[in-house]
Amino acid sequence: MADKTTSDGGRGTSRRTRTTSRASTSRAATRRATATATREAADVTRPERLVVEHPPPEPDYPRWRVEPGTPVRLADIDPDESEGYQRKKDVTDELKRHRDRISDLQARLYGEHRRSLLIVLQAMDTGGKDGTIKGVFAGVNPQGCQVWSFKAPSSEESAHDFLWRYHQKTPPKGMIHIFNRSHYEDVLIVRVKDLVPESVWRPRYEAINQFEYALTTDGVTVLKFFLHISRDEQKRRLESRLQDPDKRWKFSTNDIKERAYWDDYQAAFEDAVNQCSTPYAPWYVVPANKKWYRNLVVARTIADTLEALNPHYPAAEPGLEKVSVPD
Repeated sequence: MADKTTSDGGRGTSRRTRTTSRASTSRAATRRATATATREAADVTRPERLVVEHPPPEPDYPRWRVEPGTPVRLADIDPDESEGYQRKKDVTDELKRHRDRISDLQARLYGEHRRSLLIVLQAMDTGGKDGTIKGVFAGVNPQGCQVWSFKAPSSEESAHDFLWRYHQKTPPKGMIHIFNRSHYEDVLIVRVKDLVPESVWRPRYEAINQFEYALTTDGVTVLKFFLHISRDEQKRRLESRLQDPDKRWKFSTNDIKERAYWDDYQAAFEDAVNQCSTPYAPWYVVPANKKWYRNLVVARTIADTLEALNPHYPAAEPGLEKVSVPD
């Protein structure tokens, strides 16, 4: 009996050793796969490394990227910055060139039907999200590009986890989707207005990072732009809406109430971009007082990212060179 017990114990130890070894090997393989996916995504989300022949690019969009581990202070970024560009007409031809690049590359992305692009736009009120969409995506085939705007959640949406409604609108293969406001509202307005306790909204940073990583590993490239305007510029834009009858429909008295939370929103945005700018889904803080400079930076960043993806039209059906169309 003693011999049998010893034998069984040996077999049990051996099984445990094999199980531990398999688990260790599996964890190592997972770490390697994660590192590879992150590295490949970072190559695309730092497109200047692949497509810019003589860096830095013009405009120098990498300077506005928030690098992981290097926190930014919004107060240190001048919303009036426009590099060497002085006037709107200085960028007209350049902006058109990047729009044309986006249009061409979007058509290839759609035809290839393997990968997709998600663009997140966030800003203070009057920050220019709508204007950026109009200014950057003019001429892009709407068949392959869709905009989603997110308002207060419905009762059904509120009954699910906070990411549920956003996940449904992420782009399928071949598509570009633009989030006009996004899942970041659930670490912004809920924090500023104290709609949920900190114990609820603070863990969401990590949930967002995991969500965006899952999208990345499934072939979705994620780019995020915070359109950075000054408090004075917001005042000017609100006054412009009030004074122009054709723009008055855009104005709400709630805009005045929200303006009182300026400092709180700035702190919330700053934490969001610092907590959630990753190698695979970076944030860009784009100076946006000058709308034409804002559009140029966003357009060049998107065009270069699409070029780094290098989408191709699918191969044609074999033997087409022998086909003739009958009369």
